[in-house]
Amino acid sequence: MINVLWLATEASAEEGFGLNLDVLDTNLINLGILIVVLLYFAPGFLGKILKERRATIEQAIKEAEERQQKAAAALAEQEKNLTQAQAEAQKILATAETRAQEVKQRIELQAEQDVERMKATANQEMDTERDKAIAQLRSIVASKALAQVESRLKETLDENAQRQLVDRSIGVLGGQL
Repeated sequence: MINVLWLATEASAEEGFGLNLDVLDTNLINLGILIVVLLYFAPGFLGKILKERRATIEQAIKEAEERQQKAAAALAEQEKNLTQAQAEAQKILATAETRAQEVKQRIELQAEQDVERMKATANQEMDTERDKAIAQLRSIVASKALAQVESRLKETLDENAQRQLVDRSIGVLGGQL
C-alpha cells in the first residue's frame, strides 16, 4: 500500500494527479462525522422509510396479482362465453340452412302443384271451349238441316200429301194409345 501511495504522490508531481494526504485539507473529519451521524440516526429513519416502501411495494404486488387473477378469470369467462356464442351461432346457422332447404322444397312442391293445377284448368277450359264449339256446330248444322228440310218439304209437299201425312201420323199415334 505504501508503494501505491508513493506512486500516487509521484504521479501528481509530474502530471497533476495524485493523492492529498492532508486530513484538514481533504475534509476527512467532516466525512467521518457524517458517516457516524448516518450510522447512528439512519437505521431507524432509513429502516422506517425502507419498511414503508417495502410494504407499499408488497401491497402493489399483491394488488397487481389480484388484478391479474381477476383478469385471468374474466378472460376465461369471456373465452367460455365466446365458445358458447360460437356454438350457438353454428346451431343457428345449421337451423337456418335446414329451414332454407325445407322452404325450398315446399316452394318447389307448391310450384309443381300450381303448374299441375294450371294444366288441369287449361285442359278443362279447352274441353269446355271444345264442347261449346261442338254444341254451336250442332246447333248450326241442325238449323241448316231444318231449314233445308223445310225448303224441301215446301217444294215436295202439297196439300194432299200433307193430309195423308197428318192422317198417317194420327193413325200411328192413335194405335199407340
